[in-house]
Amino acid sequence: MYAFQQFQHEFGRHLRDPHRAPRPAGVPARPAALYGELLLNNLTGFLDACYPVTRAVLGARRWRRLQRAFFREARCRTPWFREIPRAFLDWLLAADKGTAGPAWLGDLAHYEWVDLALDVMEVATPAHDPKGDLLAGVPVLAPALMNLAYAWPVQRIGPDYRPRKPQSVRLLVLRDRDDVVRFVELNRVSARLVDLLLQGSQTGGEACRQVAREISHPDPAAVVAHGAVQLEALRAAGAILGIHT
Repeated sequence: MYAFQQFQHEFGRHLRDPHRAPRPAGVPARPAALYGELLLNNLTGFLDACYPVTRAVLGARRWRRLQRAFFREARCRTPWFREIPRAFLDWLLAADKGTAGPAWLGDLAHYEWVDLALDVMEVATPAHDPKGDLLAGVPVLAPALMNLAYAWPVQRIGPDYRPRKPQSVRLLVLRDRDDVVRFVELNRVSARLVDLLLQGSQTGGEACRQVAREISHPDPAAVVAHGAVQLEALRAAGAILGIHT
């Protein structure tokens, strides 16, 4: 390894962990400390913006310790600043939950990251008929969309509410026609319907009838009727754009 590369590695280790990694020879202490703090503050600015609820529920001191641990331990693999929150999430989900925080912390952080992920997702809108019959045709879902399952009620967690027991929740997250990220809470059946629609091969009616079979409903026609209402609600919310043409 070349001398300059060796210096870069040593200086990088010191900046990430100044208490354990020695400062390279010839580097003044004060400028090194200022540079390290500048780098940390730059990184934490992106994390503060993406994870405001996580920051609030952990408190300023605990949140800062978590950010410092990420700065010290993680290795980002992309030059894009907007990917820093995703790198933090990956690191957090891989961390020891006993030291990283409450059992629901990973779910909460993922829930907050999804907002950013949908906001910057680059997608193309497929051809569709916005007024098409959703039962007779194959529904086209918004291209920037995630159908998510969490073990904890992440949409309710905040400074005034910290759950003690798991409570599963299904959330449909989408970026609508106005480029606004929206969250729609689903029940188990409607979430399964969306799962089937995401496959893009069934009409709305066929998907509803498959759901009826899977839950062994005694009246499939009632499931289809309810499904038609749900499909129109999803279209109104911007999750369904129309039907394939």
